Amino acid sequence: MTRKHNAWFKDSIPLIASENLMSPLAREVQNSDLNNRYAEGLPFKRFYQGNIYVDQIESMCEDLAKDLFRCKFADVRSPSGTVANLAVLMALTSPRDKMTTVSTSDGGHISHAKIGAAGVRGVKTYNYPFDEKNMNIDVEGTKRLLREVKPKVALFGQSVFLFPTPLDELKDVFADVGCSTWYDGAHVMGLIAGKRFQDPLREGIDVISGSTHKTLPGPQHAMIVSDLPRPDLDGKLRRGVFPGVTSNHHLHCVAALAVTLAEAKEYGEAYADQIIRNAKALGQSLHEKGVDVLCEHLGFTESHTLVIDVEEFQGGAKVAKDLEDANIIVNKNLLPWDSNPVKPHGVRLGTQEVTRLGMKENEMEAIAELIARVVVKGESPDRVKPEVASFKQQFTKVHYCFFEGEEAYDYPTYDGDLA
Repeated sequence: MTRKHNAWFKDSIPLIASENLMSPLAREVQNSDLNNRYAEGLPFKRFYQGNIYVDQIESMCEDLAKDLFRCKFADVRSPSGTVANLAVLMALTSPRDKMTTVSTSDGGHISHAKIGAAGVRGVKTYNYPFDEKNMNIDVEGTKRLLREVKPKVALFGQSVFLFPTPLDELKDVFADVGCSTWYDGAHVMGLIAGKRFQDPLREGIDVISGSTHKTLPGPQHAMIVSDLPRPDLDGKLRRGVFPGVTSNHHLHCVAALAVTLAEAKEYGEAYADQIIRNAKALGQSLHEKGVDVLCEHLGFTESHTLVIDVEEFQGGAKVAKDLEDANIIVNKNLLPWDSNPVKPHGVRLGTQEVTRLGMKENEMEAIAELIARVVVKGESPDRVKPEVASFKQQFTKVHYCFFEGEEAYDYPTYDGDLA
């Protein structure tokens, strides 16, 4: 089945906004003996022996993160974005504390909600007023909410993240309320590192958490960064990660993340720039072909993400399945005015992975045409599928990395009965 999966994606156009491809070098170190080993605690202060080189790798990874995000503190041990969020919740909140967030229907992540990590911690959440037209929080309404609720923590960041959060406009309110500020940058970590989105740590944010496999094209892992001169906060974040919500922290992923951060330092600005160029080009081309791409008046997006309203084409679930049948991989997604997550009216697209494969603006035109043939013109996915595969065969190599041009889908496979 794994061999079949690899072959399928080699013939598919990957547009899931939360996925990406590791570089060949990152993939190689991830598939090392580190995968078999254990470490608990901090570098040079472990509870296990056998970590002589692990300590050096993890220290190097933290230094790269601090350099890339221009900060004093980095923890690279969280094995996923939600686990990192739980660690921050452990550090910044106690049960029954108040926290303000973006609602899931407006693009907030499920871990920010009562049914997710926030609820696990016992935190009471309040949602920011949202500007549906501009797909961002409503600034004046958010100011009023912060002053009324007086939260312990104000959390920003989304899983549908088209535009930078207007943090500068809220700085004075943060100071008045006296709340801690937290930014879940999972989707835009690579864009922040590439200096192409916003700089939360310079815009009033205390702590950033985020997964490392979206616009930052590394392993499925996570990190936490902060630039506050507060050793007490650093210690709380460290304890939130371990022993708070992790034991061993997937050492092979830390090594792969170190490679990813080093590559981002070298290639990240060019990569982030092309991601956004491609997202805007794809949005414009889809718009011209009769697809309702949100925020046309704002240039569709300033990130890797596009959101399209497909209500007239029988909704997000049907459109996502039809596109999957044509080997175009997207996901159904709630729009701010939706209430049913199983049958939403939206579809979410991301350009970070196709950009990683070397595609540029001209290829976005070709992708838009393939999407429109299925969605707008109603062509059979089976008819479009061979053309998708033929198109994709031109783009099977990884770019913006140390060994640029090596095969993205050349994974070793076991030749036995279970392959």
